[in-house]
Formats: sequence, C-alpha cells, structure tokens
Amino acid sequence: MLPVTLFALPRRRPRVVVQADLLPALSVLSIVGLLGIPLGWLWSRLAPPQRVLVRDGNQFIPLQLESWHRFDDLAISGLLGLAAGVCVGVAVWLLRERRGPVIMIGAVLGGLLGAWLATRVGVAFANSHYAISGAPRVNSVIEQAPVIESIWVIFTQPLATALVYGLLAGWNSRDDLGRRLG
Repeated sequence: MLPVTLFALPRRRPRVVVQADLLPALSVLSIVGLLGIPLGWLWSRLAPPQRVLVRDGNQFIPLQLESWHRFDDLAISGLLGLAAGVCVGVAVWLLRERRGPVIMIGAVLGGLLGAWLATRVGVAFANSHYAISGAPRVNSVIEQAPVIESIWVIFTQPLATALVYGLLAGWNSRDDLGRRLG
C-alpha cells in the first residue's frame, strides 16, 4: 500500500536569471545578427534577375512573365529567413545552461537584426553581381538585379525563431526548462 500524504510542501519555482544571462544574450544577438551577411549573399545568388528590354530614354520594360521574378525574390528571401529562424531557434534551445526568456529575446532581436542585414547586404551583393558595365543599347535585353520590394520579409526569421523556441519550451515538462544540469 502506498503512503498517503495529507499535504504537499510547495516546491520553489525557478526564477528567471537576468543578470547572468545578459552577456550570453548579447553574444547570441550579435552572432545571430551576423548570420545575415551569408544569408544575404546566398539570397543574391539564388534570386533570379529580371530581364528587361531597353527603350529610348533608358526606359526598362520587363519582358513577358519576367515581372513575376519580383515575387520570386521576395519568396526566396522569406523562405531563407524562415529556415534560418528554425535553425537558430533549435540551436539556441540547445544552449541548455542558458535556457530562458532572456536568451530567447536575444535570439529574436538577433534574428531581426540579421534579417534586416540580409536584405541590405543581399541587394548590394546582387547589384554588384548584375552590374551593367556600359550604357545599354536601345532594344537590347539586359538583366536587372533582384530587389526586395517589401520590408515585411524581415519578420520571418525572428518569428520562426520565437515560434520554434516557444514550441520547444512548451514541449519541455520541467519548470526550469532543463536548465540546471543534474
């Protein structure tokens, strides 16, 4: 027969450690933010250019169906940000000694910084890759560099990071998120 207890002692709830996690959170923020540079370079190589016809007065007219690449550029950027956010969320969760809201906020802010940096650096890389060396002739077809026409794409990476980290924290059954080893 199992012993019956009349009352249970309340367990002490783990507290959020802010001061000890600030420096690691800043490190996570800066490392995740710097991931925007290779992400921007990868976008500049994957995003398709738009072929345009040169008319009088340097007017550029997109060829038929080429204007769809404007969406492709945006979708590729969003999917790369989504993949980076999932990877960052899992990688930051694996920092077992530092699990908690402070590190998650650092990772989300780093994802926002990295996505913003990826859009700026990616467009610069694409402009240098598809640079026009001289004045194009009239009625010639040239390739214009891909562009990101909506700034809303920068929210995919931090949103994916927060979602993955939150799902992993919810999946964990321990009050301290498994933070304390042993």
